[in-house]
Parts: sequence; structure tokens; C-alpha cells
Amino acid sequence: MAVEEKAPSSTLPSRGYVEGAPRVFLRLESGAVAIVAILAYRQLGQPWWLFAALILVPDLSMLGYLAGPRLGACCYNAMHVYLCPLILVGFGIVTGSALFDSVACIWIAHIGIDRLLGYGLKYPEGFAFTHLGRIGFRGEES
Repeated sequence: MAVEEKAPSSTLPSRGYVEGAPRVFLRLESGAVAIVAILAYRQLGQPWWLFAALILVPDLSMLGYLAGPRLGACCYNAMHVYLCPLILVGFGIVTGSALFDSVACIWIAHIGIDRLLGYGLKYPEGFAFTHLGRIGFRGEES
């Protein structure tokens, strides 16, 4: 029996997005990453005021959207991938600095929470267009 393919929605970028069960799994996985990062932060014994003060700092990257959607997406994506905070963890391990590790845990928690909520990596078409589907769209693709 042949599986019928849906035509891509014209409201989403042609580059693609994740939908269905893989999207659910990616969001749940991101929630698990956030929980582990928060528990790791707790283990490091750093003050919770620091967590509260820094949890939204990666969202300052959205200021790039003031220069347009292409630069905005680039800035946002640069601050919302795990590579940079993992490098920071490496610095923390090498230097023995709990502060580096703590900031990395906060950053990782932020990314995990964003992805859990559906705020994925951005496409240059605009802030609402992500690898997890369109933000705010409540049709079949959401």
C-alpha cells in the first residue's frame, strides 16, 4: 500500500521542518536536557539568583532581528545551539571553574526549555519559522 505524501504547506519555508512523532520526541528530549541541566546546576552549588539573572540572556540574540530576519536568524541560532555551552563546560573542566560550568548549565537549560516550548532554530524567512514548525501556527503542522 502506497503512503500518500502531503504537499508542503505554503506557510512554512521550503527548507523543511520536523513534524509528527519526531517533533514530539525532539521536544520531549529537549525537556529532559533542560531538567538534567537544572539538576547539574543545583549540584554545582551556585546561587539561584545567578540562574534567574542569566536564564534569559541568550534571548538577547533576538536583537539581531532589528537588522532583518536573515541576521536575526543567524544571531538567534548562534546562541541557541548546544555547541557554545558545551565548549564552556570544557573550559570549566579544564580550569576547574564551577562558574563556567554553572553558566553553561543555565545556557543549556535555556535552550532545552525553548525547544520544549517549540522555539526551534530559525530560518531566515522570519522568527516564526523554525525547524520544529511555525511558531503560533495551529493547523495540521503544529
